[in-house]
Amino acid sequence: MLSKALLRLGAGAARHPWRVIAAWLIAATLAVFAAVAFGGRTADSMTAPGLDSRRAAELIERAGTGQEGMTAQVVVTPLGDGATFFDDAGARTALTRLQTEVKRLSHVLGTSDPAGALDAGGDTAVRGGLVSADGRIAVVRVQYPDQSRLSAEDLDALVELGDRLRAELPLRIEMGGNLFYAFSDPDGGVSELIGLLAAAAILFLAFGSLVAAALPIGMAVFGLTVGVATMTVLAGVTEVPAFAPVLGSMVGLGVGIDYALFVLARHREYLARGLDPHEAAGRAVATAGRPVVFAGGTVVVSILGLAVANVPFMTVGGLAVSIVVLTMVLASVTLLPAFLGAAGPRLARVGRIGRALQTRGPGRLARRRDPVTDAAHAAGWRRWIGHVGRHPVPYAVGAAGLLLTATLPVLGLRVGLPDDGSLPQSRTERRAYDLVAEGFGPGTNGPLVIAADPTGDPGVLDRLLAAVAADPGIASVVPTHIDRATGIATLVVFPTTSPQDKATADTIARLRTDVLPTAIGHGPARAHVGGAAASLSDVGQRTSQRLPALVAAVLAMSFLLLMLVFRSVLVPLKAVLLNLLSIGAAYGIMVAVFQWGWGGALIGLEATVPIVSFIPMFLFAILFGLSMDYEVFLLSRVREEYLRTGDNATAIVEGVSRTARIITSAALIMVAVFLSFAVAEDPSTKMFGLGLATAIFIDATVVRMVLVPATMTLLGRTNWWLPKWLDRMLPRGPVGTDRADADSTWRPAPQRVTQGPVES
Repeated sequence: MLSKALLRLGAGAARHPWRVIAAWLIAATLAVFAAVAFGGRTADSMTAPGLDSRRAAELIERAGTGQEGMTAQVVVTPLGDGATFFDDAGARTALTRLQTEVKRLSHVLGTSDPAGALDAGGDTAVRGGLVSADGRIAVVRVQYPDQSRLSAEDLDALVELGDRLRAELPLRIEMGGNLFYAFSDPDGGVSELIGLLAAAAILFLAFGSLVAAALPIGMAVFGLTVGVATMTVLAGVTEVPAFAPVLGSMVGLGVGIDYALFVLARHREYLARGLDPHEAAGRAVATAGRPVVFAGGTVVVSILGLAVANVPFMTVGGLAVSIVVLTMVLASVTLLPAFLGAAGPRLARVGRIGRALQTRGPGRLARRRDPVTDAAHAAGWRRWIGHVGRHPVPYAVGAAGLLLTATLPVLGLRVGLPDDGSLPQSRTERRAYDLVAEGFGPGTNGPLVIAADPTGDPGVLDRLLAAVAADPGIASVVPTHIDRATGIATLVVFPTTSPQDKATADTIARLRTDVLPTAIGHGPARAHVGGAAASLSDVGQRTSQRLPALVAAVLAMSFLLLMLVFRSVLVPLKAVLLNLLSIGAAYGIMVAVFQWGWGGALIGLEATVPIVSFIPMFLFAILFGLSMDYEVFLLSRVREEYLRTGDNATAIVEGVSRTARIITSAALIMVAVFLSFAVAEDPSTKMFGLGLATAIFIDATVVRMVLVPATMTLLGRTNWWLPKWLDRMLPRGPVGTDRADADSTWRPAPQRVTQGPVES
């Protein structure tokens, strides 16, 4: 039985705390050393098998044109009023020196030559996309090999060169390109610290004890160290997306502290009853640890469900985040009870500062000895849950209507990729983006690359060039480059609109469905549209197409798991539907903030942006798993009360009121952690942070404290209905159904209810 195994595990760790802590220290040290020795860097291969952009990339790789590698761009404009490159010899000399210095950098395969274009004169410079029509802005495009041969040192060398030349040349120098995207340090370090400090403050206010507040934080830091280091080792084996460490830290801190809070609250409850600290720790792990194991398993199952999208970087990213979650679950049932055993009876005490805050603090968070688990403190929640239970229909209808209203903006959801134009003005990538858009048009920031194999039709290239240049969505086309060895041709095409503009996606679709097929005809030649903008557009379409399959898979797995856990049909069905409501509301709020700009300034968003194409799918998988944390924790307590009393109304009031304070405290911690990431510079990180924080807040308040008690009251004893034939088929679930519960307060129900009161 799971509860007995957890009881032995928790009690053993509490009796031998220093052995367990030492084992975790060794594990963390080995993980860090392995990450340093064998780990790799994250990469952003935003593509997937079978996409047209992927076929274009394969042709470019065959041709060996160098366009398959990493790129950077150095954007310059002369300092001083009225100066232009055409009439200022000093500015032109400075540009030539800049090009020379950049070419000398390690691993640089070559650069464009705006100085040479200037010497060629007028239209040639403009057509080449190297110097603006007014001669004020020039672009030095820098070609590097593929990412596997590069490192962050290459980015550092380019940035240091720019810093030095700014002081020596009469030029304003800004930089951008996918070299920055690949090797810039991801957001997260400061956000993690802010999240930890916020969590520590909330824990201290909740428990009134520095020791009690420190234990969940310490456990989360241990788990995060091991999890992220393991993720780094995984990056040495396969390509782990750049967002995975940030997302793993975000989710890992949230669930780690939450899980620790659940176990710690039960531990203090047992200490208050007079149990020995070792026995209290064992029973806390056996009771609260069971929902933790199943909730963590649900999170992992949901995230691994991303594999149905058939987008490799999402599958690997989900695996990386799952590693962190599993590490937190393991830490919650081994490392945390060791901490509890080492702390001993001190956890039952509240310090002077804690007592002062509890009696005089904001809202008098707690007036009794233990503000989290003291039964008397649950009186307010009992009154609230009882009130909802007496008026279930208006509360159910009102709460559901509120969430459905918040979901409505989803109808306007537009996926895409926030480009460098969405970064703050303090970033050189944003300033370079603005200069390029000013000098050459917005589409220059997101060139498309058309790769063509003209086999058997030598005249197709001229037709392609003419047809593409004539398209209304294309601003200019760089002359065709043909690889002599393979015959593969590449055309660099600049749209009239920015990479994140919907019109750019429309142009890509039109090129593929109309322009290219018409130019090629029925001959053997073939052509594909690639480039970063095309790849991300393709991934967005792929994820949108596969999202229903992911939703169906996650819902089915979660339903089955909850049915096993609670021996009920309606409880898991209700949980699935309510979780969908909270996630839909979170999506709607994201659309309102990021696409409509409502309140965007509060999180440092300087411009409206589309929702990153893969984020809705990732958020669904993560949020559905996280919301199940509270569902399992709350309903397992309701189930315990139902098995004890046999009365549905009493079970709802007692179960929800006894877990409400813990759930709201845990949710407040998780919201604080996620919101700390919502103020990061990168829009993708903002989306993850705000989406997760919003959904958790809605789930822990509107759903858990209003909709759950209202709907369970309406359903009555049918909450626990399970047909006899289905009950015989299902294996016995270990949460909420073990008669040999590790909690010594368990006693048989006055009536037989293990199969539910209604049978078919």
